[in-house]
Amino acid sequence: MKTLVIVESPTKAKTISKFLGRNFTIKSSFGHVRDLPKSKLSIDVEHDFVPKYIVSKDKTKVVKELKDAAKKADEIILASDEDREGEAIAWHLSEILDLKKKDLKRITFHEITKHAIEEALKHPRELDMNLVDAQQARRVLDRLVGYELSPFLWRKVAKGLSAGRVQSVAVRLIVEREREIKDFKTEEYWSLDGFFSKNKSSSFEAKLHSIADKKLDKMDLKNEEQVNKIIADLENQKYTIKDLEKKQTKRNPLPPFTTSTLQQEANNALGFSAKQTMMLAQKLYEGVELGTEGHVGLITYMRTDAVNLSEKFLNEAQDVIAKEYGAKYGLKEPRFYKNKNKNAQEAHEAIRPTDVFRTPKSVEPYLDRNQFRLYDLIWRRAVATQMAEAEMNSVSMDVVSENNYLFRATGQTIIFDGFLKLFPEKSKENALPELTTGDKVDCDELKPEQHFTEPPARYSDATLVKAMEEFGIGRPSTYAPTIATIESRGYVDRDEKKRLAPTDIAFLVNDVLVEHFAQIVDYKFTAEMEESLDEIAEGKKQWPPVIRAFYTPFKENLVAKDKELVKKDIVEMETNEVCEKCGKPMVIKTSRYGKFLACTGYPECKNTKNINRDGKVEEKAPEEITGEKCEKCGGDMIKKVGRFGPFMACANYPKCKNIKNIDVKIDMKCPKCNIGDIVQKKSKRGKIFFGCSKYPDCDFALWDKPTGKFCEKCKSPMVTDRKGVEKCSNKECE
Repeated sequence: MKTLVIVESPTKAKTISKFLGRNFTIKSSFGHVRDLPKSKLSIDVEHDFVPKYIVSKDKTKVVKELKDAAKKADEIILASDEDREGEAIAWHLSEILDLKKKDLKRITFHEITKHAIEEALKHPRELDMNLVDAQQARRVLDRLVGYELSPFLWRKVAKGLSAGRVQSVAVRLIVEREREIKDFKTEEYWSLDGFFSKNKSSSFEAKLHSIADKKLDKMDLKNEEQVNKIIADLENQKYTIKDLEKKQTKRNPLPPFTTSTLQQEANNALGFSAKQTMMLAQKLYEGVELGTEGHVGLITYMRTDAVNLSEKFLNEAQDVIAKEYGAKYGLKEPRFYKNKNKNAQEAHEAIRPTDVFRTPKSVEPYLDRNQFRLYDLIWRRAVATQMAEAEMNSVSMDVVSENNYLFRATGQTIIFDGFLKLFPEKSKENALPELTTGDKVDCDELKPEQHFTEPPARYSDATLVKAMEEFGIGRPSTYAPTIATIESRGYVDRDEKKRLAPTDIAFLVNDVLVEHFAQIVDYKFTAEMEESLDEIAEGKKQWPPVIRAFYTPFKENLVAKDKELVKKDIVEMETNEVCEKCGKPMVIKTSRYGKFLACTGYPECKNTKNINRDGKVEEKAPEEITGEKCEKCGGDMIKKVGRFGPFMACANYPKCKNIKNIDVKIDMKCPKCNIGDIVQKKSKRGKIFFGCSKYPDCDFALWDKPTGKFCEKCKSPMVTDRKGVEKCSNKECE
């Protein structure tokens, strides 16, 4: 009997094919085979919001191949991913291939291994239409919001803008955080540390904790005068160890990774964006070529909010721990975790290695640097969950003066590192000297220190994912795409720390939505909608009534606001500036690209001025003739400054529209052709790199900035990476 198995990814198909025999044909649908057309709404709002799907042009060839393969097969098995999106892909395939209910077989698996595939084939099931309906409901909701609210923003704010049920709430979080930062009032406060010792040995540090039995709060010491008075009070005082508390504490490892915690830890520990983490995880899940082993799936499914681990993994982890670290690091009974997320799907499993015996070191030669770093993180976190607790000695010691000023010192030392041997934490050991209650100690130094309160930090990928999870906004599969969308749509930029900074247009769009479409960007409403989608997936609710309850008031409000709001009132702000060219007033306008001053005499007068992030007007630099001639018309090339920095343009504009980038020269000849200079350039995505000025004749390029020096071992250019570390540009050089 010939069996056709259809998955959604060609890489996944390649991995699965090695586990199945000759009677199986494995085909990939390359994701969704049907979707809503981009050109129109395609939702029948009058008849229960029925979506009108089409096969897109780029999928016609794939669909034909699948239909041809289906005709030759005796049995068809749909094996897309086990989440809502995967179930929807399976349903679309069943519709296209016209599979009757009795002919349809659906299998799912949490990992792409021989055992998992064989078990799944033994237990095929029907399509879960509740999951399909939940995915359809989300798709319809997002289409209604995107295709009806986005054009409203085009008309009332600026062309090319987008709005979304989840993305707009994420933008609101970022905008409100930025306003917190801008409105933050810095306050001064002080601390006082004492350095004590007994007989001029075993020095230790303690912080001023209380005065006359009254505990000091963080902001109680407000200025230097207060601190100086305390120092004066403590002059010539004698000190005694008053209380000494010693106790042993134990620390358990953190749970294995869910989608959310993986994105957070990969961002914090490895500097990966949420999107980058999920792309790497997808590759590790679908399979990587491991030499003679062939294509192997290295991790379990990466879109999950469960913290369960399989019994097989729990048992095998103990064998690995005993072999790698010794029996004392293992557990007699497995450690289990409870999920704090009330919406977690506990039937799923946490992210873990598919084979715990496949250590990071053993697969390192087959992975690129980032794949290895992520696999190493996942492997260590999963294995650490089944290691012994770390045991600590914790000490608290109070030092009191004769006039009742109390300093407190705390210390911690590791008795047994346990899981910390594999997954160390950032906290350091701090050993205190062996003293006893009643011991007299000397104060060697009193060290006052001035501090200032700091505003909250901008969101990073990690902290935004955490906030979205805490608010109940989105689900594991949506965090990374949401962040990628608001970045690509120009609502956020990355600052020097790779954190998310809202653009001018983000403030404007957010304020319009908060004032006029409060429900769309309301945290509670968005979370409740996610819960409704979960209830649809569980079969507790029908999806059309959920959409209707949202859409009817939304549409009524949209129609009313379209008539009520005037674009000029939203995007323009009066100023005292007068146009130096025509004498008419200038106004501040906000476009997709930021704020700028514009003459109200437009279109007769087209005078504009840029406004920087600080709100200051940037005077246009005088045009400078570069000495270069235009290769198209022979005119002078003039230096200008645009949104993306300086560039050269032909002086005969608009007759000639020739423009050229201005390359920043590095004091270094190209090591490949020895003719061109190394210049700083920007890729199409805006990423800076360094290449030869003679491109395309010479294709030499580096991502990191060259220093002008060359490696002593291999003679390759030395570069400085993002952390400021000088290294050889040749990755194979040690």
